[in-house]
Amino acid sequence: MTRFALRLSLAGGREAATRLVIIAAAVTLGVGMLLATLAGMNAVGAQNLRYAWLNTMTAPSSTQGSGAELWWLARQDYYHGETIGRIEVAGPAADSPVPPGIPRLPSDGEYYVSPALAKLLDTAPAAELGDRFPGRRAGVIGDEALPSPDSLIIVIGRPAATLEQLGAVKVNQIMTTDPSDCTRCIVGINQDGMTLILSVVAAALLFPVLMFIGTATRLAATRREQRFAAMRLIGATPRQIAHISAVESTIAALVGTAAGFLLFAAVRPALALAPFTGERFFLGDLSLTPRDVLLVALGIPAGAVVAAWLALRRVQISPLGVTRRVTPKPPGAWRLVPLVAGVAELAWFIGRRPDTSNEQILAYLSGFVLILIGLVLAGPWLTMLGARVLAGRARRPAALIAGRRLADNPKAGFRSVSGLIVALFITAAATGAITTYVANRGQPRTDSIAATSLSVTFWAEDGPQPTAADVPAGLASIPGVSSVTLVRQGPDVPGPTGLVTCAELDRLQVFGACPAGATVASVWRDLIGPRAFSLRDDVVWEASPVPAAELERLPVQSVVVNTTDQAAFERARTMLIRAFPATPWFPASVGEWEADSARLLVQFQQLANVIMLCSLPIAGCSLAVSVAGGLSDRKRPFSLLRLTGVQLNTLRGVVALETVVPLFLVAAVAIGMGLLAAHLFLRAQLDYTLLAPPPSFYAMVAGGLLVSLAIIGTTLPLLRRITGPETARNE
Repeated sequence: MTRFALRLSLAGGREAATRLVIIAAAVTLGVGMLLATLAGMNAVGAQNLRYAWLNTMTAPSSTQGSGAELWWLARQDYYHGETIGRIEVAGPAADSPVPPGIPRLPSDGEYYVSPALAKLLDTAPAAELGDRFPGRRAGVIGDEALPSPDSLIIVIGRPAATLEQLGAVKVNQIMTTDPSDCTRCIVGINQDGMTLILSVVAAALLFPVLMFIGTATRLAATRREQRFAAMRLIGATPRQIAHISAVESTIAALVGTAAGFLLFAAVRPALALAPFTGERFFLGDLSLTPRDVLLVALGIPAGAVVAAWLALRRVQISPLGVTRRVTPKPPGAWRLVPLVAGVAELAWFIGRRPDTSNEQILAYLSGFVLILIGLVLAGPWLTMLGARVLAGRARRPAALIAGRRLADNPKAGFRSVSGLIVALFITAAATGAITTYVANRGQPRTDSIAATSLSVTFWAEDGPQPTAADVPAGLASIPGVSSVTLVRQGPDVPGPTGLVTCAELDRLQVFGACPAGATVASVWRDLIGPRAFSLRDDVVWEASPVPAAELERLPVQSVVVNTTDQAAFERARTMLIRAFPATPWFPASVGEWEADSARLLVQFQQLANVIMLCSLPIAGCSLAVSVAGGLSDRKRPFSLLRLTGVQLNTLRGVVALETVVPLFLVAAVAIGMGLLAAHLFLRAQLDYTLLAPPPSFYAMVAGGLLVSLAIIGTTLPLLRRITGPETARNE
């Protein structure tokens, strides 16, 4: 029976070969995407584990080893908006623990740098970067200690006494705990969260692919059902029919699975360049475990067999079942219940935001899932409504025929475009939420004072605060530095605690103004404060009762430097670091702090764009296969219509409308519900009002739909070839 099934599958003519090729292509896409997702999850774990040693300041004491201690100080620096991890160490004993990636601890006056930072040090002017690091380069940090090829990390050797004064801690082991399993770690990735996000991405990408596979499996289903029914009538058992269909699907699945592994190998270097976590991966991180390989290599063909059995189950029940053609029962309005329930749940939490993170995840995620399930369930009902409107307003035969056919079987019309639901809903919701969040809390404009000024703060609890004489005199003479402002230490009260004279604010103009009649203003230590979120330039500070004459005697709370170009910005930062090396926080701008939180959101937006850009063409291919299969199944009725005088363009209009109506209806509903869900979430969680997505979002949607329509258009020339007079004869 297997040999007969192979012969029937491989020697069944052009129709059988086309079906095998399409199924194999669909399986190839699905396998490639699945492997990429599994490899991405493995890469996140590998990258996260290499963050572990950077959390050594929080490492517990170890009872194993020699017990030798190590002074350790970790601080954060920036260069051109990129974060630099600065680790300063001192090993009093010869057997002190050594961080990974370097052969030994650097002695006083030496440092090891990551390859990316070494490249920057070789190309950037020393006054902008290199002068921050005392001593000479002892070597390069190995890849085993770097989360990413782009990581900027430096390990500096310092005297133990200096590190003790700077607030370093003593440790006797290098941290090896995965940051995902560490409650005190300050550096790393929320691996569970990234796995959840990648899983959602995988589901959003695989759903249209699975629909494509299902559509391809049903290609020429009517002809195959008739063939299998004839075999049943001459004595074939249901088990033999199932065996034949399973062999056919298994061949395509095996070929597609092998091609999927090749596709993954081809795109793997490009995947490594995608900064899913904010930094790109090493190529070796995107690896597959033996379990992953077995899961895909065995699971996909098995799934194809199940899909084939489900697609042809009518023949296995009764060979006469394929001749019974009745209008399916129309879908009911009850399908809207999950959709309405999901919207109602999200709306209920406006003003009732849950207190804990777990409660928030449960509340909002369940609402989104309900809406998504509701969209899939309500799709046939919405398609039926659209078809009835089309038929009711039809002025041409093509619209009337297409509307009636869709209204009779809306499930079949919706099935071929259902893969769009997940992609467009997730993309619209992600775009709306991220666009609004970044606009309210994201990175300031590059020309904003929050991005062009940097500040360094001196906390009273960290030691004596400096005086004006301690501030480098050459700071103001750097070309591109427009102002240097000393913010004095004010009273310890809630709100702004810095003090600046109103005469200084009037001279600067860009940092706000004083109220009428005031001589001293209470300001934030960076002269920016919360207004960075709104980028307001017309702030009016509160007046302070401290006399202006007393400010000169107060200690300096912070130094704020405003610049006109990036070179001056970095030179000023380097000069401040050299002048005040003991500050726990190095000079930075508000824009750089905000960029850290906005950068990951931008990566999530890129993932959402990938979902849409990949899903729309796949859905278009699914539509094309569905159209081609429908034409093959209906070629005799269409041939009879042509013989009765119906023009070919009318038949093409029927086919086009049967696919375009569900396509545009699903796209509009999915995008609308995604934006509505994002608005309800933003109102409940952050009290933000949804902002319109950027024009690029609409451009991508329009472009994807046009590509899908173009793919569908390629199937229409088939109509002329398969509806000739010879097809209308009785068989």
